[in-house]
Parts: sequence; structure tokens; C-alpha cells
Amino acid sequence: MISNILKDKPTKLFLGFTAFFCCNALIAECIGGKIFSLEKTLGLPPANISLFGQTGLSFNLTCGVLLWPLEFVMTDIVNEYFGPKAVKRISYTAVILISYAFLMFYGSISIAPADFWVTINKDSGIPSMQDAFSGIFGQGMWIILGSLTAFLVSQLVDVTVFHRIKRVTGEKKVWLRATGSTLVSQLVDSFIVLAIAFKLGGKWTWSEVFAVGTMNYIYKFTLAILLTPVIVFVEKKIENYVGHATAHKMKLAAMGQETDGFQNIPTAG
Repeated sequence: MISNILKDKPTKLFLGFTAFFCCNALIAECIGGKIFSLEKTLGLPPANISLFGQTGLSFNLTCGVLLWPLEFVMTDIVNEYFGPKAVKRISYTAVILISYAFLMFYGSISIAPADFWVTINKDSGIPSMQDAFSGIFGQGMWIILGSLTAFLVSQLVDVTVFHRIKRVTGEKKVWLRATGSTLVSQLVDSFIVLAIAFKLGGKWTWSEVFAVGTMNYIYKFTLAILLTPVIVFVEKKIENYVGHATAHKMKLAAMGQETDGFQNIPTAG
């Protein structure tokens, strides 16, 4: 059984995408507690943009946005070759694993720390390792809920838009359906996470949600365009790996079309 799995290239490809997708999503959630300045990182002055009555807005972004675009690139590639069932499967798996990880984080925070460990890095400017550990891994429940909800909803939107475009373009113009679906899904993602985490779970006004969400979307929009060549590059690599004939059958199966002798792709489950 396992030998057949390891010999089947489409199956190995799906397993590889699933593993990286889930791992990348978890890392993005873990580093999401840090806010960085895009302008300072690039050596530029603050943008100081005014939107929806909010002034002095700059690109202060969660570090999670450095990795989340890869999730949408992988979503589109998996959608192209394995279909919407496969995308939903890895998305649900990622949400379950992230939820499990945060339960473990909260559990480890509540465990009584050893006395020597609390002050072990006091000379390095960290007076309490317990407080530092709690600050890094103890993200607010509203932020976690907002992030996971936004991720799952945006994934489902991405799947829907991708296949509606594909029904028009066929197998051609993968860059159009991949980039187009990402632009729509990232728009949804940008506002859902803020509305849940900081409007419902905090004291933000709607103008703050729309202003900060727009700033976030500008960044994601730009990155989606810049990553378009990556999608084309990965598609070519996949076709070289599995072979053009197999790649063609995978794409047909992803669209729900029958292909003789090709019924064991992971989309069928």
C-alpha cells in the first residue's frame, strides 16, 4: 500500500502540498503577533495616508502577511490540479491543526514555570520568561477566531472564483484565474479578520476597520500581482514532474471531468 503511494507522483505531490500548506499556515499564525513597519523595512518614510476619516496611516503589518500569500499561491495550484475538494480538505486540516496548536500554547502557558527559568534571561533584558512566553504565544481569543474565520472563508471564496474563471478560460491563462481569485479572496480576508478581532472583540470603529483593512489589502493586492510569475513557474515545474499527459488528466479531473485510467487522484475522496 505505502509503496504504491510513494511511487505515485500526483499523490506524492498532493501530500507535499498538504504538509507545506499546513506548516506554513501554522508558522504564519505563530509569528502573526509581531507587527512590523513595511516602510522602515524598505528604508522608506511612513506613507501617512488618510482614509475613512483616519489619518497618518502607514503599512504596519502583522508578520503573518509575509507567509499568507504563499497559502493562496498553493491554494490555486492545488485547485488547478486536484480540484475544490482537495482545497477544502487541506484548508479544514490546517484550521484543525492550528486550533490544536493554540490549545497546546494556552495549556503550556498555564503550567507552573520553574523558578530558575523565569529569571534565566534577566541579564539579557528579559525580566520574566513566563511573561515573555505568554506575550508571544498567548494571542487573544478574538484575534485567533478572526484569523481562522477569515482564512477559512477566504479559502472557500478563492475556490469558487477560481473555478468560475476556469470554466471560461479552460486550461489556458492559469495566471488570470489564480491572480483574480486571490485578489477577491484577499479582499474578503483583509476585512473579516479585523471586523471580528477588533470590532466585535475590541473597541474599533467601522472607520478604523475599513481604513486599516484597506491598507492591508493594498499590500496584499500588490503582492498577489508580484507573485503571478511564481504560479506560472510552479505550474511548469509540476508538468515537468508528472508529465504533460498526466498533468492534463489531473486538470480534467479537477474540473470533475472523467478521464479513463485516471481515477485515483486525491480529489475523489
